[in-house]
Amino acid sequence: MQTVTLSLFRFDDVRTRIWVLGQMATARLGLAALPGLSFFKLCGSGTGEGFTPRPNWSVWAIFAVWRDEDAARAGLDGPGPFRRWRTRACETATFHLTPTNVRGHWSGQRPFDTSTRDLAPGPLAVLTRATIKPTRALRFWNRAPDISARIGADPNVLFKIGIGEMPFLHQVTFSVWPDSASMADFARTGPHASAIRAVRDEGWFTEELYARFRLVGCEGRWTGAHRLAGLNDKDAA
Repeated sequence: MQTVTLSLFRFDDVRTRIWVLGQMATARLGLAALPGLSFFKLCGSGTGEGFTPRPNWSVWAIFAVWRDEDAARAGLDGPGPFRRWRTRACETATFHLTPTNVRGHWSGQRPFDTSTRDLAPGPLAVLTRATIKPTRALRFWNRAPDISARIGADPNVLFKIGIGEMPFLHQVTFSVWPDSASMADFARTGPHASAIRAVRDEGWFTEELYARFRLVGCEGRWTGAHRLAGLNDKDAA
């Protein structure tokens, strides 16, 4: 069964932050050589609740799609970019996910396989990714703080972060929810619902993707992820 991972890394000093900036170019070769890795993205992050256009220079991410859990484990634990990033990071965590529902494209590709659905009850993760039209970027980011604040205030959200491949124009939101009902309640109301209507009516994006995953596990430790402890069979975050 296909395995998807989101690995987060925090770098606490100027030297390692400069190092990881260089890795945004050089790590691609090492990742492309990993057996069983079919799709990956190197991402920066935004500040604040959810996501903002203001970069957070201390937090970076590797999003990866693997053939199966064995390939993911070998790639994450073996010599290569993941181990090098962990060695230099002051904090790191990896979410293990199984895709269950996907719509849209990412960089022209359909990276997720949902032919074998794992619909076991439990926490789920939601990922949205979009390429914003330059002519709509200002309008989009004017709307984003309302959505971010609402995500941060929602008591059901177990974890959330905003990442992206390119500031301002490529954005990814990742959030973890205890169940599908609480996630759906958030999506149907408030600023998020009005923003979705504006996307459709005004054509803000040139490409978009929505994906839902079962949270298989989370390993490592991450500030703000304490609510995931005990919800999975891997090391508590």
